Amino acid sequence: MHRPLQLSAADVGSDRREFVTLWGIAALVYGAGDVLTTLALLYRAPTVVEANVLIRLVTDAFGPAGLVGLKLVVFLLSLALAVDASGRGDRGLYYLPPVVLALFGAFTTAMNLRLLIG
Repeated sequence: MHRPLQLSAADVGSDRREFVTLWGIAALVYGAGDVLTTLALLYRAPTVVEANVLIRLVTDAFGPAGLVGLKLVVFLLSLALAVDASGRGDRGLYYLPPVVLALFGAFTTAMNLRLLIG
């Protein structure tokens, strides 16, 4: 039997710390790492072209704010999915969004850094 996670504002137990840690890592790697290295590539490395068509369209239309906005939407939708999973006691789906974002962010940050370094 699965025990539902307790993520209310009043909860100060290990589940809240775990939640904050998971999403903090996802925010740092996917949010900060990927966004900053992508922006550096787009605006400091003129020979590099964004491979992701959606990112290219958004940055062409809205500049850096478009990239940040798109990443924020993905992050918030992922967060909402994890919170919903927590309320239903689905631990697998609770962990999946921050782990996927962190892994994707680590991969793309590493690739971006490789392109920046040359």
